[in-house]
Amino acid sequence: MNDPNEYDVIVIGGSAAGLSAALVLSRARRRVAVVDSGEPRNAPAAHMQGFLSRDGMPPRDLVAAGRGEVEQYGGHLVGGLVSEVRRLDASRFAVQLASGETLSARRVLFATGLRDELPDVPGVRDRWGRDLLHCPYCHGYEVHDLPLGVLGPGPETVQHALIIRQWSPDVVLFTHGGDLTAPEREQLEARGIDVVDTPVARLVVEDDTLRGVELQDGRTIARSAVFVRPRFIPNNDLLTALGCETDDGGWPVIDNTGGTSVRGAWVAGNAANPRAQVITAAGEGSAAAIAINNDLVDEDVRQAVRNSRTTDR
Repeated sequence: MNDPNEYDVIVIGGSAAGLSAALVLSRARRRVAVVDSGEPRNAPAAHMQGFLSRDGMPPRDLVAAGRGEVEQYGGHLVGGLVSEVRRLDASRFAVQLASGETLSARRVLFATGLRDELPDVPGVRDRWGRDLLHCPYCHGYEVHDLPLGVLGPGPETVQHALIIRQWSPDVVLFTHGGDLTAPEREQLEARGIDVVDTPVARLVVEDDTLRGVELQDGRTIARSAVFVRPRFIPNNDLLTALGCETDDGGWPVIDNTGGTSVRGAWVAGNAANPRAQVITAAGEGSAAAIAINNDLVDEDVRQAVRNSRTTDR
């Protein structure tokens, strides 16, 4: 492997899942490149919580530390956007960058994450990751006992409100005009969660701080933070173009190590698991890396046997 653009493994995506995989593979003495566009999903978040030994660390600091560790073991970091992944032959892939550069690898790991489709309410996008939140296990403790809101229609939002009630006794569910069943209303009432059916007009922000939720009838309900259940959309364009099988929701069909239906292609983190927190994504990256290295070892052994038989003739 003398070409500097040839690798054992190319990891697409350089956040927790991708860097964790690259670290394991680099330590396994594989030639690894991580291609990253520098636009992580959790960029708006000031801190990440629930990561053992790293609780409260800014996500950018985790990424910086991970990049340093990968480089320490000889991993290569490539800044850029991948425009295409295609198969070169039975054992290699070509990874085309938007810059025009082409890399090749024996195996590819997609750690491309997902994107969040948020409610179309003024203020929501601007406050995302600050005081407009999604995961109570990531941010609930930081807003415990404050007046909280949950915004959105549907049974998933009802369940979200019931969970968030664990962190505060003052929770209001804004159904945004959605309908609730009688059992849902009974559950919410039993837990002391108020329900507001009037559609929401906007989030009220003053001095760069969320102050409340304004309704379309002009009323404002004071809230310190609001939770939503965004629609998760996998960043799967590269996967599907390569031919990886996906389910009805667009999520890649994978085995228990992240292996896809395309031989030699793996997925880790939010690209396949929308509920994976940072620590979960890192673990999935590690598991995929071990499976990839084992697969490469099997291939190396087969090639060594073939070479040995040729030499013996």
